[in-house]
Amino acid sequence: MACRKVPGSWANLSLYDNPLLREPLKLSHVKPLVVGQWGQFGQNFIYVHLNRLVKEYDLNMIYTAGPGHGGAALVGNTYLEGTYSEVYPNISEDEGGLKKLFKQFSFPGGISSHVSPETPGSIHKGGELGYSLSHAFGAMPIQ
Repeated sequence: MACRKVPGSWANLSLYDNPLLREPLKLSHVKPLVVGQWGQFGQNFIYVHLNRLVKEYDLNMIYTAGPGHGGAALVGNTYLEGTYSEVYPNISEDEGGLKKLFKQFSFPGGISSHVSPETPGSIHKGGELGYSLSHAFGAMPIQ
């Protein structure tokens, strides 16, 4: 689908409208207050490559993300792989769904800018490194 070619995290953080950039970007397309962190690009890199390894080697693993406002990365990636729309069918895999996703992200009445229980696959509410570390420690297998 064409909507899967949009850089999800940047758009999640910044765009309020015009999700596929079909028209020249205008100030009215951009959210008035951008909440998030640019570190999510590194999280995108890690998520994509770990996902590839999970599929290739049938790995049973957990990706622990934190701290802060990295929700754009995980929300974007779960949308791109189709999981988000499976859990939330009202956020469809087309331009309309993409617009809804961007509009609700880090916006009043929408979803949070950090990883939260509403993010598919999440087991914790992000925002502090301690939470992530405690889950990572608890996830280690004991032999």
